Amino acid sequence: MSKFKIFMLWSVIVELLLILSANGLYFYQNHDSDGKLYLVEARRLMKEIEEQKPEASEIETMSFSQYETIAGIREFAAGEACDNDYLVEEIAGKLYRIEYVEKRSSRLPLYINIPLFGMMIVTNIVLVYVYHKVLKPFQDMSNLSYELAKGNLSMPVKEEKSKLFGRFLWGMDMLREKLEETKEKELAFQKERKTLILSLSHDIKTPLSSIELYSKALAEGLYDTQERKDEALQGIARNVKEIKGYVNEIVTASREDFLNLEVCMGEYYLSEVMKVTENYYQDKLSVIHTGFQVDEIPECLVRGDKNRMVEVLQNVMENAIKYGDGKRIRISFGEEEDCTLIQIENSGCSLKKEELPNLFDSFYRGSNSAGMKGNGLGLYICKTLMRKMDGEIFAGMKEAVFCVTIVVRKC
Repeated sequence: MSKFKIFMLWSVIVELLLILSANGLYFYQNHDSDGKLYLVEARRLMKEIEEQKPEASEIETMSFSQYETIAGIREFAAGEACDNDYLVEEIAGKLYRIEYVEKRSSRLPLYINIPLFGMMIVTNIVLVYVYHKVLKPFQDMSNLSYELAKGNLSMPVKEEKSKLFGRFLWGMDMLREKLEETKEKELAFQKERKTLILSLSHDIKTPLSSIELYSKALAEGLYDTQERKDEALQGIARNVKEIKGYVNEIVTASREDFLNLEVCMGEYYLSEVMKVTENYYQDKLSVIHTGFQVDEIPECLVRGDKNRMVEVLQNVMENAIKYGDGKRIRISFGEEEDCTLIQIENSGCSLKKEELPNLFDSFYRGSNSAGMKGNGLGLYICKTLMRKMDGEIFAGMKEAVFCVTIVVRKC
């Protein structure tokens, strides 16, 4: 902030110098004899007299209405009093007194200085306001983002009365609380995962020990009859099945918990979500010269999480852009019982039909994804969210057109 104070000081100095320069220029112009109007008009008058060569008596009776500053002309007499300023010039061998009135406003410097000083005062008021209302509060908040980056999520956010930063601080405090909540959930999840792994590890030991015993007995020939051997093989198969069950539990728990996909169920108009999507991708697709068509959007009230629905639409649209041929994307709508269908089609699909059932599995990537960045979670997230919102999503393909259908439940 010391730099800003130095800047304020220099701004005052520069403004004072400008005011002094303006005053100096004014006084210089007014004391410069070459540019004074009465001298110019006196010279013009003398030239006029020399050209017309009037009589001496006619000179003093001449009209001076065309001159702004000339008041009269008289033959010069030393010691004669005169109310006006005058010049003494020689005309036709005689000295004449050319009287003039210089039109100069004594208030002009005041008129110049008042606006200049006013501007200086206003500038400094603005700078002081910026310092107290913007820079100083910003300095007080400068450590906030740094502390959040370090993971100090328990640090309270100080209230700020400034309207400029009130909403910003409110948003930062919401972000801090959200990060803190996410951190707590992550810790709880890690604890649950470790507990699950320890529990399953303990449970798997029993069938593994049984398999080991059966295998050892078979290898050493301890079972002398075929019946006992069959019993041992059945025991191994039973324990293998039990182990598979534990493994499936681990896989299911991992798929359900590795992403925090919460939804807040409510009601919203489908047109609100679709207009946001249309406006965003209209501009984006025009840049890459992809044809984009959105059919008439139905005005219906649907159930679900509005923000999550936007996320689903964006995921599907991004896939259409990434894996299509860039020629055409179309969004159409349909009706089926108490549901609304949103169909997103893209041209140029090179996916194999036998891959369709696996598209919505986590970490699955189709054969057309070679060389493209991704983690295979987009459509999995979409399916999980839609099912939590009492909806559904599925994919189909006809010739070279790939279509994703989103099923939204009506209210």
